[in-house]
Amino acid sequence: LVARGHRRIAAIRPSLNLNFGYLFLAGYRKALRRHGIEVDPGLIAKGFINEAGGDAVTPQVMRSKDPPTAIIFNNDAMALGGCKALAEMGIKPGHDIAVIVIVDTPLCRYFSPALTGFRPRLEPMGRRLAEMLLASIPAFAGPEGARIIREVWPLELIARDSD
Repeated sequence: LVARGHRRIAAIRPSLNLNFGYLFLAGYRKALRRHGIEVDPGLIAKGFINEAGGDAVTPQVMRSKDPPTAIIFNNDAMALGGCKALAEMGIKPGHDIAVIVIVDTPLCRYFSPALTGFRPRLEPMGRRLAEMLLASIPAFAGPEGARIIREVWPLELIARDSD
């Protein structure tokens, strides 16, 4: 989005009490700062992780004094509700505003416009998870053998009509 000139990028996220909601928000803030863009709290909205959540909170960010030129939704369901809200406001996703979804699903290509999203590369992810599982079996001796591993998985941008 930044490469396409967007500097007012909204984030429609799930509740922070969900781990991926926290990670989504942290990643959003980090990406904006990395590109020298100030985080505007007015462009961040929290909603239920379904169509109704996206529909309910999208107008909040659009009523900002300086509204966004792009919106990132946590998932396709929130994006569906958000696109409905945008249409009701007379705003055309993919034309008047860019819309991106964090996790591309097969449904994203059936939206109108088709949603741009990020798809995890499942083969390397599956291989790494299997390696981690196999490595842990002989060494696992209870809770003291457990450890938290944080890894960043590669994503592929699936560009469609919404951005």
